[in-house]
Amino acid sequence: MKRTFAIALGLLGWFALGLQLWLSIRMSLDRGAGVANGVWMYLAFFTILTNLVVALTLTMPLLDARLERVFARPGVISAVAAYIVVVAAAYNLLLRGLWNPRGWQLLADILLHDVIPGLYLIYWWMAVPRQSLHWRNLAAWCFYPIFYFVYAMARGALTGFYPYPFINVARFGYAHVLANACGLLLGFLAVGAALITLNRVRRARGLC
Repeated sequence: MKRTFAIALGLLGWFALGLQLWLSIRMSLDRGAGVANGVWMYLAFFTILTNLVVALTLTMPLLDARLERVFARPGVISAVAAYIVVVAAAYNLLLRGLWNPRGWQLLADILLHDVIPGLYLIYWWMAVPRQSLHWRNLAAWCFYPIFYFVYAMARGALTGFYPYPFINVARFGYAHVLANACGLLLGFLAVGAALITLNRVRRARGLC
């Protein structure tokens, strides 16, 4: 059941990512900016990169036993769960009201920000054994969001484009943006701590 669920969710993830890539390229072509610009803009967003990590985590174990030993680790699955939960939370709390997607863009929006995060949490529940997470995991889980912040700042410095308003240095300045980033990092830590606690409580209370 877990394997079937992972395959189905992986396929859904790749569909959503492919749909958003097509939409990004189409919007770029409509602006006369070309295909490469559409791909470049597509790869600017934490949502896209994190959903890509989700899809890889679900599908790589199906390709090779050595990859399975990496991507099926409880710490890896749980780190990705924390990342995709933050995607859903940040979008729904901070960003959803900033635009009004329609048609295919609305479908991609719902899949990437709502459906896949929720379903991946179900996969996490099925795939991560009880009592398999440790508090020391939290430090390692911070690497990815910190890497993305540095990546987004570097892209913004080169192009002037910042994918999210709360990291817009041109508008708020580096001090304000760094404070926002620290707040988001605390959010990551809170979500990660909640997952670890839930994993430990499951065994202590005999939850399924």
